[in-house]
Amino acid sequence: MNERPERQRVVLAHRRGARMVRTRVEVQEQTQVGDALVRGLVRAQLGLALRLSAVVVFAVAAILLLTGLAPALTVFGMRLNWLLLAVLAYPLLYGVGRLYVRLAEQGEKDFVRVVDSEP
Repeated sequence: MNERPERQRVVLAHRRGARMVRTRVEVQEQTQVGDALVRGLVRAQLGLALRLSAVVVFAVAAILLLTGLAPALTVFGMRLNWLLLAVLAYPLLYGVGRLYVRLAEQGEKDFVRVVDSEP
């Protein structure tokens, strides 16, 4: 009377590969879910661009205000407006450009991480 117990099939509840392929296919085939994911990425990058452009607009307006208030003021033998342009404006534009590229790339990496379902 040696009865064997009935065999049971064990299946993992979370299949990582199936979700990754499905999400990629949804983005590639532009289904509603894929379209929502892409729109979220575009919206995030647009928001980033608008925020950083607002910073640039306010900084340039401040530079214009400073040069308008004291147009003949000299510092270190240079007129203030040239000094502000050389020391503030161009490095500011360069820095904001670098910051935008870095944050946009990070947003794209986050998007790929969501699509690939990486932790």
